[in-house]
Amino acid sequence: MLTTRMLEYRKRKGISQQELADRVGCRRETVGKLENGKYNPSLRLAMNIARELETNVYDLFFFSDDK
Repeated sequence: MLTTRMLEYRKRKGISQQELADRVGCRRETVGKLENGKYNPSLRLAMNIARELETNVYDLFFFSDDK
């Protein structure tokens, strides 16, 4: 299962879901779904989000066991 630390990184930057969505070219709803683990981003979107949150894709998105 894909897990994300987007919410943590976004809060550190002090930006809203809408601000992040505007910066990376997606909808606010997409950011919300990503943060809640209900959507898997494309590689381009994942890289854009990581850049905006000043981290790398490996720290932001990772796979965890379902067990």
